[in-house]
Formats: sequence, structure tokens, C-alpha cells
Amino acid sequence: MATRNIVKIDEEKCNGCGDCVTACAEGAIAIIDGKAKLVSETYCDGLGACLGHCPMDAIHIEQRESAEFNEDAVKKHLAQSTAPAARRFAGGQGGGCPSMVAHTFEQKPQCACDCSGSESAPAKSTLGNWPVQIKLVSPNAPFLKNADVLLAGDCVPFAMPDFHSKVLAGKALLVGCPKLDDGQFYVDKLAEIFKNNVIKSLTVIHMEVPCCFGLRRIAEMAMERAGKEISIIDVTVSLEGKQM
Repeated sequence: MATRNIVKIDEEKCNGCGDCVTACAEGAIAIIDGKAKLVSETYCDGLGACLGHCPMDAIHIEQRESAEFNEDAVKKHLAQSTAPAARRFAGGQGGGCPSMVAHTFEQKPQCACDCSGSESAPAKSTLGNWPVQIKLVSPNAPFLKNADVLLAGDCVPFAMPDFHSKVLAGKALLVGCPKLDDGQFYVDKLAEIFKNNVIKSLTVIHMEVPCCFGLRRIAEMAMERAGKEISIIDVTVSLEGKQM
């Protein structure tokens, strides 16, 4: 048992709509007797991807002693699950974490000539700061002062071909993975950043896989801790690199 972030459901507020069930990538929530319930503490990663989907504000994150998150148990659970979130990304491959399911995309050949539609010059980087990993960025880094901040899931730049020109230009970049890294560390680090700097705007860009949505919740928790209110522009990118 360890003290960590975990979902708490207020059954009196819950109307049984099931939106949180669909939003939970790990299949940790189910509708039982008309109310949302946490199936198992070991299935809940504590990132809160389900929170923003509840129309009744019945789901919150609390810190308490609970069983640790068990990814192996989640994989076994999803392999046997009929939950919508599991079906959405399972693709008939036997379940597992949605972000790990293999996908293949047909790539159209690029024109090598100078005809209309071809690239006349190599794309230019618009990266304006270094480092970019949340773990490495100092909360007092000069590029964060009065900055427009772009908080990006680290898979996004690989999927989105126009990432530099369309979303990065003019912004201070912070990159992280809410699935593989320590979410609580991110909350603490971002809270320091928000507290120590005037942030003009915050754009959160993430992939469409459910676990990546936790990046927005991490940003919201960090703002709460820092006592700051920053409007969030939320951008979702499809697995094929298109803005949704």
C-alpha cells in the first residue's frame, strides 16, 4: 500500500451516464446498479482522464493510501473487457493498453519534382528553447518568463507533420508522457513553473489515445496547487497526425 493519487466517485451525484467508463483507458470504472464504481484500485493510474467527462462533477482525484497501479493487471483486465474504451483502441488484437496497440497507416508517396504541392524548401525548425523535457526544465528558466507555453505529449511531434509551423512557433515547449512518467512529479514541477512565472497562455496538445488526455488533468492539478488560473487551449491529434 502506498499514498498516491486515485479516483474518488461521489455516488450521490453520479447519474450513471457512463461517460467516465468510456474515458477510462484502463477500464477502472464500471456502471454497477446504475452508478459509476471503481472496479479495482490497481486499475486506476490516478491521472484523472475521466474527470473532464463527468457532467455531474461526481469524480475527483484524492490522495490516500491505496493499492499501487498495476499495468500488468490492467492488460489482463482489458483483454477480457467489453468496455467501450477498450474496444475503441483494441482493434481486435486481444486488448492491452490502448497506447500500445499496433496501427499501420498507408503513406502517400511524396512528389520529388517542383510541381504544385511539392515542398520548395526544407521545413524549418521553430523550436525556441532547450531543454524541452519537463523533467529537465528549470522552473526559473528565462524562456518561461511571460511565455506562451505549449505542453505537448511526447508522441505528438512524431505524428503531426506540421507541428513546428502550426502549433510550436512562438511558444515555449514542455514535453512529457503522462503514461510512462511520474504524473505527480509533473504536477509538482509545473506548479513551480506556474508559480514562478507569468504564463500568458497554455496550450495542451496530446494524442487521441485515452492515456494521453491525462496531460490536461496534470496541468489543471498543477494550476490548483500553484493557485493560478490560466486558460487552457486543448488540442487533440489523431493517430494519423491530424488535428481533431
